[in-house]
Amino acid sequence: MLGNSQFYHRTIRKIVVAFGTVFNDILLQRYNADGTTKREIFKVPLSYGAKEKYLTRITSDPNLTKSIATIVPRISFEMVSMSYDTGRKLNTLTQSFAANTATAVKTQYRPIPYNFEFNLSIYVRNTEDGTQILEQILPFFTPDFTVTVNFIPEMNQKFDMPIVLNSVNSTVDYEGDMMTTRMIMWDLTFTAKSYIWPPVKSGKYIRQSNTNIYIDTQRKTAQRTTVDFANGSGVLLEDETFRVVARDVIGNVKKFSNTSTGTFVASGLNKLLEVGDIVTGDTSNATFTISTIESDPLKAAAIVLTPDPANANVDDEFGFSESITEYPDTLL
Repeated sequence: MLGNSQFYHRTIRKIVVAFGTVFNDILLQRYNADGTTKREIFKVPLSYGAKEKYLTRITSDPNLTKSIATIVPRISFEMVSMSYDTGRKLNTLTQSFAANTATAVKTQYRPIPYNFEFNLSIYVRNTEDGTQILEQILPFFTPDFTVTVNFIPEMNQKFDMPIVLNSVNSTVDYEGDMMTTRMIMWDLTFTAKSYIWPPVKSGKYIRQSNTNIYIDTQRKTAQRTTVDFANGSGVLLEDETFRVVARDVIGNVKKFSNTSTGTFVASGLNKLLEVGDIVTGDTSNATFTISTIESDPLKAAAIVLTPDPANANVDDEFGFSESITEYPDTLL
């Protein structure tokens, strides 16, 4: 969808499993008639399914031979709905990163917050059984209980998922006359505050960050040019003063490349140089004619950030080394 390849993180499945796991180890203790002597203890079965279907399974008895007391206690739960949670929405463009290889990194955008509604039903024969199960659940929800789930293992995305207890209700179903209790049911509703994750993508490490700041070419006092080196004479010396007598231009030699390229960088200019200007050094007496001038925008500053050490990976501890070059040195 939307140009992405197929992906499936099993997020909703993990939410359902995490919710059910919270109630998967509830024990029920039975006592003798005196109410103090322990007789038996067993784990209350837990299953996923709608209350109506599970209730039908418990109560159906075509041959009239099944005893309700041998089927309960039981617990069932189901996810009944999910809704977008605007209150937990974060900046969608923020990304998480995880190391993949020595040259690549996995990236993933922020997850989308959703609330997942669950119903949990407790089926018991005796009031004592129901209250005993409830007392093993309610103290942990104040009103929420938080579990940590590793939703995206490849990104090491472990998130806390609060499970909020919304309500507790009880109903009694009767068999025969009103004096014979058939089954007691407790219905609990919960909200699990979790997320749905977008696809994981792969990218490269940022090994160096370059920031360039440009200045107005019409207001510069330094300029990069080339000269007609073959027809010039002498060598311009760095930091010496030079002049263009015909146009009353004066400046300093920032750099002069004594090669066939004839690169000449001038600074401290009172006027910009033009093609055809004859430059003469005050100290060296060297003379050259300007053949080209720089037309591209000039950098006022160049800032380069690199990890230190340079081979640091995403999960390593590292700092940064910073290199700042300011105008007119950006012309060199």
